[in-house]
Amino acid sequence: MTLAIETTNLSRRFGPVTAVAGLNLTVRTGEIFGFLGPNGAGKTTTIRMLCGLLLPSEGSARVAGLDVATEAESIKRLVGYMPQRFSLYGDLTVEENLDFFAGVYRLSGQERRRQVLETLARVRLTERRRDLTDHLSGGLKQRLALGCAMVHSPAILFLDEPTAGADPPSRQRIWDLLYEAAAEGRTILVTTHYVEEAERCQTIGFMHRGRFIGAGSPEQCKADMAEDLLEVDALPVMEAAAVARGLEGVTGVSIYGHTLRVFSKSAAHLRQHLHEILTARGIAVKSIRAVAPTLEDVFMSLTRDASDGNGGR
Repeated sequence: MTLAIETTNLSRRFGPVTAVAGLNLTVRTGEIFGFLGPNGAGKTTTIRMLCGLLLPSEGSARVAGLDVATEAESIKRLVGYMPQRFSLYGDLTVEENLDFFAGVYRLSGQERRRQVLETLARVRLTERRRDLTDHLSGGLKQRLALGCAMVHSPAILFLDEPTAGADPPSRQRIWDLLYEAAAEGRTILVTTHYVEEAERCQTIGFMHRGRFIGAGSPEQCKADMAEDLLEVDALPVMEAAAVARGLEGVTGVSIYGHTLRVFSKSAAHLRQHLHEILTARGIAVKSIRAVAPTLEDVFMSLTRDASDGNGGR
């Protein structure tokens, strides 16, 4: 197994604030690795360190075998970076933006022209190449930004919330492009706070308050969740949630429409007791059943463990 990215106790502080704390991460060459976590979890800071744009406060990281602290300039030529905030030039055309970034990545002459034309075709913007970037929709802007990150054919792509602001069809097109890039052997690290997007990745890493709290394939993460899960169909749902939260053995409760998802370390012992208590409180219980977790359930469970000081897997 060859590694495209490897970090050891990677940390970054901004004054008294620790944005990333002791990150130990490995990303295999050619895989799509997803960072899942809320805003402020440390995902963007991690990417900026891996791209050589921000020096670590502690620890180390290697990207494509190069040290981010001492070989940052070499790393910048090997990677493509799509920042979270749209950073292209609105008064340039689509083609002019691609040509500009090709120059930034030191392409020149016929190679520069060839890569611009190929990238226009890749991101399906050839017919829009003379449009001003400011006149594009949010989804088309995101595809252009992805094209600018890919115009120099990088081995590794760092994409920070690449579908932010895009409508569902545009999000699907962007993911189609990512799968095509991965099929060509590129390594992709993508951040998201959309759980359904994390499902598309081969490996997921969960971040919470600057810490890495778990990782694995989507299937592995669900199978390894340290809590049992009950789905409770009961009305009125808010009263049912309040009762469930007060029961011994319940570690968390989430509301989904008219159903509850009740987390417990031992759901087998809780199921009958929960039914009896809810019924005694005058709550109509239609069903209580054990269910398989979603990735969102996994993330909720991991963050509870981290907040309780138990750490992640």
